[in-house]
Amino acid sequence: MERIQFTTLSIPSCPVNQYMEKFFESSESPDIQIESKESESFKLALESLDNGDSDILAMPAKLLHGKQMQMYEANCEVLGARAPRTPNMVLVSENKIQYQPKSAIILSKSKLIRRQLKRSRKGMRVLSPNAFIEIEKIEHVLGDDLEIYSWMEKLRQNNEIDGYIVPRVIYSTLNITERRHTLLPDPQNRGDSHFLPTPYSDLVVLVGRKNFPKKTVKIFSEIEGETIWKIQNHFLGGMNEDELKTIGILTRHRKMSTLMKQAEEHKDLTMEQAFHDSEGEANTNEVLVEFRIETISSDGKRTIAVDRVIPYSKYERAMIATEKDWQKIVKNAGMNEIDFLNN
Repeated sequence: MERIQFTTLSIPSCPVNQYMEKFFESSESPDIQIESKESESFKLALESLDNGDSDILAMPAKLLHGKQMQMYEANCEVLGARAPRTPNMVLVSENKIQYQPKSAIILSKSKLIRRQLKRSRKGMRVLSPNAFIEIEKIEHVLGDDLEIYSWMEKLRQNNEIDGYIVPRVIYSTLNITERRHTLLPDPQNRGDSHFLPTPYSDLVVLVGRKNFPKKTVKIFSEIEGETIWKIQNHFLGGMNEDELKTIGILTRHRKMSTLMKQAEEHKDLTMEQAFHDSEGEANTNEVLVEFRIETISSDGKRTIAVDRVIPYSKYERAMIATEKDWQKIVKNAGMNEIDFLNN
């Protein structure tokens, strides 16, 4: 029987070890012997691949950003990916965003989410944890992610803040009992606020040696995950960390029926007409790839965005053209670059 040596690398917002363990125990898991171990760092995980102690490394795509040269130097490459399970953040608060009291204090580690919140609702005090500590003159040293979110939960319980933003998986890990309100990319009502996920949110990539059989990796990979990785890596791979912090991005596979129902509910005639011929018949039976990217000014008042829906067979070519369109729009928008990067 074939045996695969798996290594996982996890972070609190993307517990890859839990995701893979769940897959290995499911009916979808291949009938082969799988041995899995956790790694403490990307460097050690690459060494394990390079010396043959491991065959496949499953890790958060977020951790690979800016480190792909290290991967190539170890004679490794991305061979597959698994689609995000919980890419959307949640607001932990008694009230939804639109029902927050005037001057409500909401904390968020993410610069993107803070800007999205400012865009969605005026009057709230949307702060980073560090800014809150400085303003309130609190003597507190921020620790790792779990410690930070535990601290914010205590602030909420003590009524020092009205709410905070946390990754969905960390909300579950900490067993928080307060209500959660998911920040969705698709508002229930047209005109309501939308929240695109942060870059690489909950996306898992599968890394292996360049000569490792790709057909074996395909057993663990997902087509939608591969699409998401290719598009996000194409758009985000060359950005620095500061640029990345202001980008909201969503890539996913969509069914024609789902998109048409959404277009009908929102009275989106452009979307309805795009995939129907002159006689009203659907002009494709393919899975569709939806891609959305945006950047928001520091005050939340201005947004640059591009939305595309493409048949799966055409997405790679469209990806290149869309990236060129995005660069032109950003360049010609006439917005102050400092305004977009600060705060």
